[in-house]
Amino acid sequence: MGGVATVFRRELAGYFATPVAYVFIVIFLVLAGVLTFNVAGFFGRNQADLQPFFGFVPWLFLLLVPALTMRLWAEERRLGTIELLLTLPIAQWQAVVGKFLAAWAFCAIALALTFPLVITVNILGKPDNGVIATGYLGCLLVAGAFLSVGAAISAMTKNQVIAFVLGVTACFFLVAAGSPVVTDFLTTRLPALADVARGISVTDRLSGFARGVIAARDIVFFASFIGFFLFANTVAVDQRKAD
Repeated sequence: MGGVATVFRRELAGYFATPVAYVFIVIFLVLAGVLTFNVAGFFGRNQADLQPFFGFVPWLFLLLVPALTMRLWAEERRLGTIELLLTLPIAQWQAVVGKFLAAWAFCAIALALTFPLVITVNILGKPDNGVIATGYLGCLLVAGAFLSVGAAISAMTKNQVIAFVLGVTACFFLVAAGSPVVTDFLTTRLPALADVARGISVTDRLSGFARGVIAARDIVFFASFIGFFLFANTVAVDQRKAD
């Protein structure tokens, strides 16, 4: 695992070496606060919990996570540094996992910086902090799912804009699949696809975590999903490293 740790440190340090990390975090925190307290009517609900925040997190990640992943491999290939990276004494899968874990750690830092929300609900009432903790776990797993998809897409192109657009599109399907509009439409017209849509919906699975329920099937889903796209990422890097 030494190769993974090396790439992890390199990538995580790279985020904070540019303004990208700080812009991402500021935008994420501002939008999280505005959506939770203003758009969701936090104070009008008269409930001391973070359900509004957890409801908006997939939509926040929908735009912000592809902005992180679009450069993971596309930038390496555009600059020609991918050859240098892959000539290091590490396996390709180690480079893939190291980059993914660095981006995931960055998302975890962004989520951790929303701690004022937790403090606020504890000041205003007596929330179940265990439920809040599982909600954050669910948010982190959603971020991991989006990151794995975005990283795999980034490995398939040199163009960061294309990687971003395709990443947003893929993540949108994962979020929208569980929306009532989509599921109701499919239930009345294509019942078989309705079950598929619910199965791939990250919003439905996150809602379970937000209620304090850690279901084995949801853990297996996220683990399998992330594992599959990391494998796809490794294959894409192997196929296109010489482009």
